[in-house]
Amino acid sequence: MSSISATMTRDHRDCDTLFAAAEAAAAKRDWPGAARAFESFRAAMDRHFRMEEETLFPAFEAHTGMVSGPTEVMRMEHADMRELFDRLAAALAAEDADEFLGLAETFNLLEQQHNMKEEQVLYALLDEALGADAEKLVAAFAPAD
Repeated sequence: MSSISATMTRDHRDCDTLFAAAEAAAAKRDWPGAARAFESFRAAMDRHFRMEEETLFPAFEAHTGMVSGPTEVMRMEHADMRELFDRLAAALAAEDADEFLGLAETFNLLEQQHNMKEEQVLYALLDEALGADAEKLVAAFAPAD
């Protein structure tokens, strides 16, 4: 059985790997490689956010009636990260390694704090609240092995 916690935590790690590749390429001033890696990362994060915002969070809110709580906080943090993605993309387009790597530090800190809240609190709440539906909800999202 695939839990929301296991699936989404694994996806966090996959996204982290993609971002690390963009950081490494930017540090080497490999701008085409950094741009490709960053776009892969951004697409993966968009997919992850959409799964949470369009599927998991609404299911949790419908089940619990809790609409202004942890899911609202996560949506606000997602918006903050999306703004940071725009700034990171602009730094890549300008081929500004210092700006990109500085913003990358900011993103890494923000993401670590965000992921910790999801992995240690929210995903367990989702698994508990959604019970048997959890596997069905993540089935379409889970990457093929």
